[in-house]
Amino acid sequence: MPFHFEEHDPEHYRRKAKIISVAMAAQLIVFGLVFSQLLTAIFEGGFWWNVLGVLLGLVATSLVFAVLRERPWMREMRYVWQLKHHLSRVSAYLPALRRGMGEGNETALALLAFYHQGMAQLAELNGRTMDDDAELLAEREVVRKARRERGLPERVEGLDPQDLAAFRKG
Repeated sequence: MPFHFEEHDPEHYRRKAKIISVAMAAQLIVFGLVFSQLLTAIFEGGFWWNVLGVLLGLVATSLVFAVLRERPWMREMRYVWQLKHHLSRVSAYLPALRRGMGEGNETALALLAFYHQGMAQLAELNGRTMDDDAELLAEREVVRKARRERGLPERVEGLDPQDLAAFRKG
């Protein structure tokens, strides 16, 4: 399934991510305490009943989260999770993509352009700068230049994961 870049307001994303993180942590604490108290009351206490209660709290929190993640107000979170997933997949192929770029492979150039655009967008959404990674910035410029020389646009619209099939991991 192809992935397409979307525009999201970084401030809005960060604010929403903080609220959701705090809510999920609070939910885990409440569920963990409730299950622990129930189990220790029913089975007359014990460390392992508390551990099981916390694990059941984690499962309950995960289930609630799985149901809520499809809600419209979770759109930005879903987008960032998908972006991270695709960046992780592409990063497994970076050595092969770099070799392909050196050989003039346009698919490798498109995948590397996606990787660098995605990393830049992720840094922007998270309120970070990429100034501290000189190698990544240098490679980004090499990819831009190579795409320009071939008459390709500097930016790509997204990623088709099927394009990775032409390359070997590592």
